Amino acid sequence: MALPAKIKKRDRTLVRFNAAKIKSAVCKAAYEVFKNKTRAENVAARVIDEVIKKISQVYKNRTPPLESIQDIVEATLMKQGYAAVAKSYILYREKHRQIRQIKEVLDVKDDLKLSLNSIEVLKMRYLLKDENQNIVETPGELFERVAYSVSQAEKNFKSKVSLRQAQDTFSQMMKNLEFMPNSPTLMNAGTSLGQLSACFVLPVADSIADIFNALGDMAKIHQSGGGTGFNFSHLRPKGDIVLSTRGEASGPVSFMKVFDQATGVIVQGGRRRGANMGLLRCDHPDIVDFIEAKLEAGGFENFNLSVGVTSKFMEAVKENKEFSLVNPRTKKAVTKINARAVFDMIVNAAWHTGDPGLIFLDQINAKNPTPPLGKIETTNPCGELPLLAYESCNLASINLVKMVKKNTVDWGKLADSIRWGIRFLDNVIEVNNFPLTKTAAITGKNRKVGLGVMGFADMLIKLGIPYTSKKAVEFASLLMKFFHRESLRASCALAQERGVFPNFKQSVYAKNNLRLRNATVNTIAPTGSISIITGSSSGIEPLFAVSFVRRILSGTKLVEVNPLFLEAAARAGFYNKGILGKIAKQGSIQGIGEIPSDVRKVFVTAFDVTARQHLLIQAAFQKHTDNAVSKTINLAPQATAEDIRRIYLEAYRLKLKGITVYRYASKDKQVLSFEHKDRKPGRQGSELITADSEYSGGCVVGTCPF
Repeated sequence: MALPAKIKKRDRTLVRFNAAKIKSAVCKAAYEVFKNKTRAENVAARVIDEVIKKISQVYKNRTPPLESIQDIVEATLMKQGYAAVAKSYILYREKHRQIRQIKEVLDVKDDLKLSLNSIEVLKMRYLLKDENQNIVETPGELFERVAYSVSQAEKNFKSKVSLRQAQDTFSQMMKNLEFMPNSPTLMNAGTSLGQLSACFVLPVADSIADIFNALGDMAKIHQSGGGTGFNFSHLRPKGDIVLSTRGEASGPVSFMKVFDQATGVIVQGGRRRGANMGLLRCDHPDIVDFIEAKLEAGGFENFNLSVGVTSKFMEAVKENKEFSLVNPRTKKAVTKINARAVFDMIVNAAWHTGDPGLIFLDQINAKNPTPPLGKIETTNPCGELPLLAYESCNLASINLVKMVKKNTVDWGKLADSIRWGIRFLDNVIEVNNFPLTKTAAITGKNRKVGLGVMGFADMLIKLGIPYTSKKAVEFASLLMKFFHRESLRASCALAQERGVFPNFKQSVYAKNNLRLRNATVNTIAPTGSISIITGSSSGIEPLFAVSFVRRILSGTKLVEVNPLFLEAAARAGFYNKGILGKIAKQGSIQGIGEIPSDVRKVFVTAFDVTARQHLLIQAAFQKHTDNAVSKTINLAPQATAEDIRRIYLEAYRLKLKGITVYRYASKDKQVLSFEHKDRKPGRQGSELITADSEYSGGCVVGTCPF
């Protein structure tokens, strides 16, 4: 038989003729009908011979269109008496036709075969547009743009790695969805803006001039795509004297409102929402006003809030003792207050709104890599980056699910990806167009980077490890220990080529002569939109649902099913649309008896995981992460304030650097919905679980700038 060498796709490009793909499509259609893998494979084997024979007869020495081959498959199925399979195949074609149409509506040429939701997120945030807002690049070209821009840093150094090798490797890692940098790098690399950093910390000193200088700096950073963190603890308390006017100070919370409103205005002209961290120390006289700031509806929508707590405060909470509130202007105690009473207020506010979280300042500074340069006073918006004043950090994440081969971790590939990831981020610092001169200076002297992970839950599933198990905690520690060790090795190798970071002699590494290129190397970020692009689970969060409805195109709803679950269902032979319907109504498969117990154990979702297990996973990663770990402890609506109290106390005991909780339905605006009014997460109802286009896991309020 003389088969055609190539076929013509719908976009008129030519690709190699592949009979195996035809057979696979028939097998999938047959499985939909028979729910039996062996029978489906037998049908495909019988049909494919007739299909190949027909193609060779009709298209001898000619190039057939793809649609014509599919027509032959349908006709052959009908001829051999497989009408039901033919119908399934037709529906399969129709589904993919609809997906193509939606992508056409999105006006994006999908050269990497990404998911619909990936394409929409790329269009909304990342793909370059002309002056008429028309898309002017494909996803593949986006990654090539980023790789080209970042690889230009290689010109500044002599190494065995050529500029071309770096460019090709960076590009392929992104195209393979194995590695993804933070959003500003994707948006701005290779453009006139050129601001590539994810987040910044800005100081707020106690004068009108300094406050509004910080506000102006924030505006520049938000306009460029970065997030900002602030410590408002240096501002004098409400009612304190203003010496220049003999008037009374309005206090830090009032000035925070100005920052919040400015953020809301700036976002109107940008591609994404601005995000801030607002921190106030536990010993500030206005701490109660700060704790209750979000209890008023609509307050501080552009801020995540955290109380900066000290070990002294936490010990006073445990012992039910008083502690002093100190005026930052005079450095004198103004009153004493019961620590446990303040802690109760924090817990109550967190139960109602999710804020404030806690930042453990002493734990952060115990791990400060450059103590002589000053204390770290706050973090970036999601808490995973403790930074000095004016510092920035550049983030990227490795997609762990791509590091699994034949149900085992490919440690060699992971080590190689880490090595290239650290190089990429160090290059980012070289080519970055920083929005502030002070930021460029201190970032260049410390060269902090934050390489992290996403797809951890997916990796556990592929390895057959339940997220809820002790083994998951042990594996998390093993994985991150390896990750941190290889990151340090990569930074040491760069230091041999490029030199240590300029503030090395003022760092904790100088004592042991650990010659690093970067003052920090690892961060566990929430990953947000970049997880959507890669189609992976967010950061180190568990799955938020196995089957759900995704809102795209301003209201269009499409059903998404976790692809690993579909594979497991096919292997075990229990897949059917009825089961998917049940799953999409309750967010958990734990109560669905038709699903085998071994599958239920592995496919756990956020509300199946106890608060303590969430904390243990976070602690396992934090133990081997030199920056910090972003993780949300998602709680069901029926969770109590006492639950949150235990979580916050346990987080302190586990030596975490920060802790965030969110009780489902405690805010009106959510990006994940269990839509029926009587529904609770994990309980079946009449509506489907629905997620916004940019939700990938973590906090269901969606305040994530990455």
